[in-house]
Amino acid sequence: MKLSKEEVEHVALLARLELSDQEKERLTTHLNTIMGHFEKLQELDTSQVEPTSHSIPVQNVFREDVAGPSMTVEQVLANAPEAKDDQFVVPQVVEI
Repeated sequence: MKLSKEEVEHVALLARLELSDQEKERLTTHLNTIMGHFEKLQELDTSQVEPTSHSIPVQNVFREDVAGPSMTVEQVLANAPEAKDDQFVVPQVVEI
């Protein structure tokens, strides 16, 4: 399958990309080269390959959820630009 310059222009339009004629020609060539690589991969016999979602075994590694020492309120607020009643003071972001 080969992409035409018109198809590249259409995709560029959908992506809101403004491309020069030179860029369109270059991208058409590059994309067709990439498509050629995919066509080559389609020739491989994968009938004996078990389908997987990952190329390597993946497992979640969770640590034990254990409470540990925390910083004090004073330490947390030490570098705050503004604090009041043991809380950060920030600009209001919701209009009332």
